[in-house]
Amino acid sequence: MGNDLKDEEDNFRDRAVTIRLRSVSKYYQSSQATLRVLDNIDLDIYQGEILAILGPSGCGKTTLLRQIAGFDHRESGSLLMDGQEIVKPEVKRIMIFQDFNQLFPWKTVIQNVVYPLQVNSIGESDAANNEIALQYLKLVELSGFEDSYPHQLSGGMKQKAAMARALTLKPKVLLMDEPFGSLDALTRISLQNLLLKVWRETGVTIVFVTHDIQEAVILSDRIAVMGRGTVGIKKVIPNLLDRPRVVGVAGYAEIYGYVYSLMDINSER
Repeated sequence: MGNDLKDEEDNFRDRAVTIRLRSVSKYYQSSQATLRVLDNIDLDIYQGEILAILGPSGCGKTTLLRQIAGFDHRESGSLLMDGQEIVKPEVKRIMIFQDFNQLFPWKTVIQNVVYPLQVNSIGESDAANNEIALQYLKLVELSGFEDSYPHQLSGGMKQKAAMARALTLKPKVLLMDEPFGSLDALTRISLQNLLLKVWRETGVTIVFVTHDIQEAVILSDRIAVMGRGTVGIKKVIPNLLDRPRVVGVAGYAEIYGYVYSLMDINSER
């Protein structure tokens, strides 16, 4: 597969770059030593793509996502979105976490989804904000649960509500930190399909962190593989499998095996 990667990468270079990282480094200092988490990361994220950041636990996936979100300072390097330096979180980049407790427990679903519209003074009126919220609740297949409270929802439904809340701001980039990692297998597949639906209907660029090779192969246009102890990206692999994708389709085993070989999985034992 490696011999075909260069030609496949050329298919992506024709796209507009939304986010560009050059020589991005992140260190943590302790009294004993300096921990290098990210070291000289170079990465282009293309408009409208789904990019998976894949790697074993502790390889820096979430740290890299937080850099893109603007949550953390970096020791060195350049991180641009549409040519402008990323220095803080912005509504054009919204992050969804794995934690089911992202919603305000004292607010109903629709109140949670309306909240960012109110804070950012987006809607012309409360009625307009409610209409926007209802539109996105329908998109994420959560219609009928507008007046429910978070404690009345399943984990998957909470993630749907968090997704709807993020989408109301019409972000250009949706950042997701293992959003389906705590869900059961069937709910996870359902949410993966929903994510693809949202992507098709909104055109949003999606960057998601996962340690699941199957999830990366099923969902992504490209897979950025991070290995244990490499403090960086080992390889960015184009994923040109036809959609819809299921385990076992032509080419699936080949790309799965190639990604597996890069992940240093055996070193975890």
